[in-house]
Amino acid sequence: MTRSIPTVDFRLGCSEDAEDRQRFVDDVGNALRDIGFFALVNHGIPRTLIDDVYRQCDLFFELDEAVKREYLRPNIAHQRGYTAFGVEHAKNNPAPDLKEFWQAGRPASQTGEATGYPENIWPTNHVPRFQAVTEDLYLRMEALAERLLKACSTYVGQSQNWLSNMTTDGNTIMRMIHYPPLGEETPPGAVRSAQHEDINFITLLVTATADGLEVMDHDGSWIKVTDQNDAIIVDSGDMLQNLTNGLFKSTTHRVVNPVHANTRRYSMPMFVHPSNDIDLTPHHAMVALTGGVATFPSITAGEYLHQRLREIGLT
Repeated sequence: MTRSIPTVDFRLGCSEDAEDRQRFVDDVGNALRDIGFFALVNHGIPRTLIDDVYRQCDLFFELDEAVKREYLRPNIAHQRGYTAFGVEHAKNNPAPDLKEFWQAGRPASQTGEATGYPENIWPTNHVPRFQAVTEDLYLRMEALAERLLKACSTYVGQSQNWLSNMTTDGNTIMRMIHYPPLGEETPPGAVRSAQHEDINFITLLVTATADGLEVMDHDGSWIKVTDQNDAIIVDSGDMLQNLTNGLFKSTTHRVVNPVHANTRRYSMPMFVHPSNDIDLTPHHAMVALTGGVATFPSITAGEYLHQRLREIGLT
């Protein structure tokens, strides 16, 4: 029987019943401890808003290449604005990923003082509504991520705000990805997104417009993430794995090329990051829960991020 990733119902976490809330904590924690992925249903983010953001993305990515390149920012490792087709590649895979994308951080009106993160840029002259709808989705997704991190904290016996406090004024980023149809010039070995692990605490992936996401199971086989309807796909990343000494898994995943080369795909992951100064040294309580020996390095979130940006070709 083909395995699927677990499903978690967000309504349980909002219930007035203590048993429902505990079930939500257990469902989130058990999924991230086992496979590192789950599908979050009944999350409350309107599908109309998601579709509107995708419409604005489509308007931007259909612009002339010269216009899009006005928004390239290689001097800040492409952490804001546009990243062109074929720039990013997976760690240890020199073939470029077959995608282009736009990245934005927290809206300026919501940031704390002196965070040190780049300011957002927007193609207002070309796509006037892109900023407004994206910022709306960003803030809703960030609030959802906070609830999930509180569940993770409770699951491992820490104070409810243990992890979410680390992401206050963190380097969280929303990425709007366009996987265009494949052409005859596609480089050998290139795929839409080669197998990789996410670097951050957790990722929230908004419903994609086409299938293609696959998650590696414990035996090395691939689980196809399909038919998730309006679910948000959630996974834990390297930074959370490091801090919890491997209790929560950072699982390998990929986006495979479509059967029909003319199939276009959009997706929107939010990469939830702690502040750059957060120490990711395995927490003593997590070490105790995982056998008593720290098996992950001492490193800050900022150092970890800079290292990975080099490895994937963005800096």
